[in-house]
Amino acid sequence: MEVEDVFCSRARLKILKVLNQLGELNVSEITRRLGINYQTATNHLKLLEVEKILQHKSFGRIRLYRLNESSPKAKAIEALLNVWRDEEAKK
Repeated sequence: MEVEDVFCSRARLKILKVLNQLGELNVSEITRRLGINYQTATNHLKLLEVEKILQHKSFGRIRLYRLNESSPKAKAIEALLNVWRDEEAKK
């Protein structure tokens, strides 16, 4: 997947942003916070996981998603989001 494909979706960007801010969330909490439907969220989460940007851990039927700390892609996205947030806070 090309970098444009990751960043072309507003929902994917929002998922990355909320996970960067809050650390770890399940699908239901992601859908509630972002106002997107469950199937849309799971599709984006699967795609981001295939790209190794996200990882999950399961507790029974519950999956908690977070940025993949061992992924260079995830680290780069996290750095970008942090710089962006810090610059916006200065305004």
